[in-house]
Amino acid sequence: MAQPEILTFGCRLNAYESEIIRNHTQAAGIDDVVVVNTCAVTAEAERQARQAIRRARRSKPDARIVVTGCAAQINPEQYGAMEEVDIVLGNEEKLHADSWLALENSEPEIRVNDIMSITETANHLISGFEERARAFVQVQQGCDHRCTFCIIPFGRGPSRSTPVGEVVRQVRSLVENGYNEVVLTGVDLTDYGKDLPGHPSLGNLCRRLLMQVPDLPRLRLSSLDPVEIDDDLFGLIETEARLLPYFHLSLQAGDDMVLKRMKRRHNREDAIKVCQRIRDMRPDATFGADLIAGFPTETDEMFKNSLAIIDECDLTHLHVFPYSERGDTPAAKMPSVPKKIRRERAARLRDAGTARLTALLKTRIGKTASVLIEKENMGRCEQFLPVRLRNDVEAGNLITCKITGSNGAQLDATII
Repeated sequence: MAQPEILTFGCRLNAYESEIIRNHTQAAGIDDVVVVNTCAVTAEAERQARQAIRRARRSKPDARIVVTGCAAQINPEQYGAMEEVDIVLGNEEKLHADSWLALENSEPEIRVNDIMSITETANHLISGFEERARAFVQVQQGCDHRCTFCIIPFGRGPSRSTPVGEVVRQVRSLVENGYNEVVLTGVDLTDYGKDLPGHPSLGNLCRRLLMQVPDLPRLRLSSLDPVEIDDDLFGLIETEARLLPYFHLSLQAGDDMVLKRMKRRHNREDAIKVCQRIRDMRPDATFGADLIAGFPTETDEMFKNSLAIIDECDLTHLHVFPYSERGDTPAAKMPSVPKKIRRERAARLRDAGTARLTALLKTRIGKTASVLIEKENMGRCEQFLPVRLRNDVEAGNLITCKITGSNGAQLDATII
């Protein structure tokens, strides 16, 4: 019997939802199906998804191909019109067991509802993750903000949160199944709790989670809005070693005018102060960031401010995107930067981030680290730095080791 194949594009939330889909397809006894869980953050992400759909049809001519995810939610007709596609499911529909139970006998169709009508986040208990050493738990979904470059709110709907008790229940189950690290994910993670009774903050959730699941060794957070980090979370950063000292910030730019035109909630000084505040609390903290190169109207001087913030915040883990026009967004109507310049600026941002990472890796030589092994003796330490062990260690184990060297891109280590 052929096993369902799930192709996942985009964010950690999509990775989490692909595991829900995997559970549903297995429970429904579905075989010989390819599920393409798409992303819509850039035009390139959509191009890759369409390419994967065509490739899947060529390699599995008799399989049913189901397309879902943000790109399918936003533009279902486009994917429904592809001759390779059998079913298009919306972001809400893909999470319902009934959608998959009905799949075998259904005719080609589009099943995508109005995502803006969704007011609650469904709870899904996942016991494990295919080929992953760390587990992801969705605690927040959707976004109420309207950054001028982004269409993701139209793929994910309004902001909604998972109750604290459900998060605790899922994390406890994952720990019982042997997971040593859990990552809390969401579309707008720092918006957590505003729709729940009592309005618990993200920091409050983390505090209660760590208290109620004392056997959880490591808790990691996905992308954070720098001005939305609450005082409770700052307190945990300072005092709780299990909250790992790597923080990925949704910066997008380092120039105030660009940030204003993006309709972001922070300015460059806010970002610098947050990094310094966290570093004062946790001197071992490292930082990553999302950055967009060549946003409409971005001048050379504006770009230099984004380039400079990499050094000013000591950013070592960068997700850099050349600006990508998204239809029906305000930014798409602004004066554009030539694509060649966008690509050149993106390359300069990546090079600056690589230089900071290489410098940071050298400072770790001779120190000890706790490494979560992912595969083939490779893993990540507390600061999310890549570490290669000289010893054979099974994936999923948490190992204390000594850093012995660096090749500029990763650390080498031996078990203590």
